[in-house]
Amino acid sequence: MVRRVASSDALQVRFWGTRGSTCASGPQFVEFGSHTPCVEVRCGERLFILDAGTGLSSLGMDLGPNAPEKIDILLSHLHLDHISGLPFFKPALLSTERVIRTYCGHLEGESAMEPLGRLFAPPLFPVRLGQLPARFEYHGFRAGEPITFDDGTRIETHLLNHPGGATGYRLSHSGRSVCYISDVEHSDPWPDPDLAAFVRDTDLMIFDGMFSDAEYSYCRGWGHSTWQKGVELSKAAGVKALAIFHLYPGHDDAYLKAAEAEMQAVMPTAFMARERQFIAFEPADDETVADRGETAKVPAI
Repeated sequence: MVRRVASSDALQVRFWGTRGSTCASGPQFVEFGSHTPCVEVRCGERLFILDAGTGLSSLGMDLGPNAPEKIDILLSHLHLDHISGLPFFKPALLSTERVIRTYCGHLEGESAMEPLGRLFAPPLFPVRLGQLPARFEYHGFRAGEPITFDDGTRIETHLLNHPGGATGYRLSHSGRSVCYISDVEHSDPWPDPDLAAFVRDTDLMIFDGMFSDAEYSYCRGWGHSTWQKGVELSKAAGVKALAIFHLYPGHDDAYLKAAEAEMQAVMPTAFMARERQFIAFEPADDETVADRGETAKVPAI
């Protein structure tokens, strides 16, 4: 496998947290990681952060003082495993000039300011986000509406089937795309035609596969899906590569490696997401996929 640094115009993805619900801990959870959801996506040099789980702290340490002065965090929803990293995000502590903008699409157009203000405040938390050196801005929209940023970047969104609602995102750059579909419970019948249209032909779909088919019967209605349903959606929608995400914290490395092998027997470009795994999609006229992660799988696109 040839390894190289991605070009400055690539669409780049790095996983900083892949677990769902709560962190995993112990020597049997090394390969796939322990942190809750956080994914770094770069459209060329443009940074977006998908969800702010505990993995956000590791991303913040990696960015350090080199973080952009404006940082956009796209929240799927406000359950604790997706927001608990916010007050531990190092760039928020390093500059009074930095602006951290959150985007929330499942609250009927309302922003996350009020619920985050209730959570990150005494007696539940000692420090309010507004007390940190960086300035937080809160933007609300309705899932299904596109978001257009001040530099002209446009991101498509989709309402997901999850208790209280959640938002899926589709980020596109230089003829490439990645879809972030966490948290979602599959419908009956499946695949859902609207969701299939949303993810159609994407280079990478990051999909909530928290449970196995056998486990799902005990967890119906909890708002999560299975890797088997992720594969079904991928095949129906022409998805090129599938990353199973929001991994159940009780599934250790041995379990996930076995499940990955089973999944790749039916979809070779599918894999279980690993913490710090890096994938770069070069502009559409260059079919190279680069991978810098120590244990990462390279989708065979």
